[in-house]
Amino acid sequence: MKILALIPARGGSKRLPKKNILPLGGKPLISWTIDAVKDTPEIVDILVSTDSCEIASVARAAGALVPWLRPDVLSTDTATSMDVCLHALDWYEEKYGDVDGLLLLQPTSPFRDKNTIKKGIELFESHHGERPVASFSPADTHPSWCFKVNGDRIEPFLKGVNLEVRSQDLGKAYVINGALYLGRPSYLRESRSFINGATLPLLIESMPEGLDIDTVWDWNIAESILNTRVTS
Repeated sequence: MKILALIPARGGSKRLPKKNILPLGGKPLISWTIDAVKDTPEIVDILVSTDSCEIASVARAAGALVPWLRPDVLSTDTATSMDVCLHALDWYEEKYGDVDGLLLLQPTSPFRDKNTIKKGIELFESHHGERPVASFSPADTHPSWCFKVNGDRIEPFLKGVNLEVRSQDLGKAYVINGALYLGRPSYLRESRSFINGATLPLLIESMPEGLDIDTVWDWNIAESILNTRVTS
């Protein structure tokens, strides 16, 4: 099976400026994801889609393919991740031929393990590439314990919730963690989504692996995780 790994890395991060190339544990954040997918037999290339010359330079130095800077229209706040995926996929297949899958890896998940990537590919292959795969982590807060403000009142976010049920008696809830998405090109072009009723869940129980860095708080957690690994 031939799979193209795609790492989207826009330069204009507002909450954590230049986060994709900030040094974490001695190397740029994006390099963690590039290194995680290297030497995976099914991966034919690691393509980075970015609008930043600085990110492009760092990614190339780490061993990724960065053949162009993405068009301005794909670098706005309104551009979707699927727009970025299909732009890269169309370019790659036109130049190098068809692939069996597109593996989307966000650079904000630095602790994603090589074995997790392997499991995701195996899950994809076990269904002959007919169903997309996405990674999920246990939810920090169960949806039954979420509320909304209605005027001066608090109401359960979900209707019909029994608030007397103990949290340990509630069923497990999971959230998309953004660490891994994998889908067949024809499926993605038709559905324009990795997430739907056909999606195969790749469950990641490890909290560090499920970390998605978006804010300074998240960054501090990532550094804390590394410090714990060093001292343990």
